[in-house]
Amino acid sequence: MRLLSIDGNSKIAKTNKAAKGRYLFAGLSLMPADDLCPGAKAAGCMETCLQSAGRGIFKNVQAARKSKADWFRCDKDGFLDQLRKDLHALERKAKREGLQPVVRLNVLSDIAWEAYGIPQAFPDIRFYDYTKRQGRIGSKFMPDNYHLTFSYSNQPGYSNQVIRALHKGANIAVVFSGGLPAKFLGRPVVDGDLHDIRIDDPSGIIIGLRAKGKAKKQPNNFVVPNPEVIATC
Repeated sequence: MRLLSIDGNSKIAKTNKAAKGRYLFAGLSLMPADDLCPGAKAAGCMETCLQSAGRGIFKNVQAARKSKADWFRCDKDGFLDQLRKDLHALERKAKREGLQPVVRLNVLSDIAWEAYGIPQAFPDIRFYDYTKRQGRIGSKFMPDNYHLTFSYSNQPGYSNQVIRALHKGANIAVVFSGGLPAKFLGRPVVDGDLHDIRIDDPSGIIIGLRAKGKAKKQPNNFVVPNPEVIATC
């Protein structure tokens, strides 16, 4: 079973179009669950997870994500061997095309891949992810080729994670309803829906994302109402 995809996720496919001539993006999509997303419960984001967005509405896509997640749980060594094979194949493809390979290993999960030595084993690949665990950001175990963006939530009990991420200077992704504001938390907001080239982001910004899938309809603390819209009401 091939694990990485360059067009199986709509955001990754859009990003490859935006990065044409520079980067070759690939992603790994596992069906999200509490054990694969350790910060999801505290952030209150599991019910509104992006698993329901884009191609995630299709049963065959859901089944593929579940199969990969089950493989990771039941045969970690076999899974990691296949992942390494896929990463080597991506490196070769990128080299043939004169592109820099970039990989998002947690399209829908929040696994600490640095603990498995994956980004360390591929220094010529640039890795990036969003994480709800600020402890991963700036960790001594985090290799230089792995870029992390912290994921915001207004869930009670999660504020310490947000404060620590801010103090570390981490870029923060925030999901908004009612459009994107110009600023949030005193930082400028950039449109994160245009593409996913997070490795080129300047520091000290908010990555603004619009609510998608179930997040558009279900009340939650993960999606932030646009404060500029509220101010004009």
